[in-house]
Amino acid sequence: MEGQKVFRIGPFRPPSEAKSLLLQVTQGCTWNKCRFCQMYRHVPFKVFSVDSIKGDIDVMKYYADLALECRDTQGQWDLQTMNSMLKNMSRPEAECAQLIFNWVINGGKTVFLQDGNTLALSASKLKEVLNYLKEVFPRIERITSYGRAQTLAQVTKEEYKELKNAGLDRIHSGFESGSQEVLDFINKGVDVEELIQAGKNIKAGGIELSVYFMPGIGGKALSEKNAAGMAHVVNQVNPDYVRIRTAVIKEGTELWNEYKCGKMKLCSDDDKVKEIRQLINLAEACDGRLVSDHIVNLLQNVEGSLKEDRALMLEEIDKYLERPEVERKMYQIARRSGRADSIEYLDGLHEIQKNQLQKMVRAYGTEEQWNERINDMLSRYI
Repeated sequence: MEGQKVFRIGPFRPPSEAKSLLLQVTQGCTWNKCRFCQMYRHVPFKVFSVDSIKGDIDVMKYYADLALECRDTQGQWDLQTMNSMLKNMSRPEAECAQLIFNWVINGGKTVFLQDGNTLALSASKLKEVLNYLKEVFPRIERITSYGRAQTLAQVTKEEYKELKNAGLDRIHSGFESGSQEVLDFINKGVDVEELIQAGKNIKAGGIELSVYFMPGIGGKALSEKNAAGMAHVVNQVNPDYVRIRTAVIKEGTELWNEYKCGKMKLCSDDDKVKEIRQLINLAEACDGRLVSDHIVNLLQNVEGSLKEDRALMLEEIDKYLERPEVERKMYQIARRSGRADSIEYLDGLHEIQKNQLQKMVRAYGTEEQWNERINDMLSRYI
């Protein structure tokens, strides 16, 4: 790509950053040994130099200026001219330009720093990147990043304050669980104390914290400990967001091999919902928001303030759990097929549609067969 105007684009971002500019400052994951994860398994970790990151920002600015040339005095975008520009570019250039064009059209106000552990770049270097990014794009209102908890715990409160002043507004971190037994089982490579230290330092530095919880990741044997442990961590840290990422055991991972060897039993969808209920019920010291913003979550409408909306969220979960087992399984199939987003979906079905779902439920004899079928359906989304 020598001589072309291109910049690096990493493969992953949170759903909440769908309209954000993607700026890659590291590649892969520093740990890369979690037993459930394949995201970066075949990607060597790399920290990019500050100069190369600034070079990417310069290319982004070039395409942003091109986009702004296609906006008239009334604020209307000349999409035809934009498309003509893209057609005259090489494919790599067009991919970069398209990302910037869409970002500018959507306001150009949010940025997500990739990949899996941005804070592996030293705080001083990251601050230099942030300052340059804000200098080139002064209209940016929010900058967000991924961060691995063990790395985050090593950054001081003072360094987080400096990063906040430089423009870093939010950090996403996959805590997954707050149970040391579960963390060890999935080989997360972090201690509960490090989760808590990382969270407290980030919050003390004035940066928003978004942590991820994986109901079901410990299997049936560790289900209650998974939820209770996460509630403990959440109460200690008080994150701004607790994002639900329902566990999916992917074929080819170490956890999948554990399951196939009979050393682990998959949680059912009901087990996972009960974990979420337990977390909500126990997280009494947290006033952050529970967020369900991924298609793998069964009850996507269960979200809200962990303080103000606790009763409403528990009521929504109980409405699901109080349904007969066959109806819960009918909904699971409908949800995992992309047809439903709440249990009330069943109430509007005709008899023929209900009979079809019931037939699908009856096709799987044992509970283990059913749980594996649901896990297979979820694997399509990961």
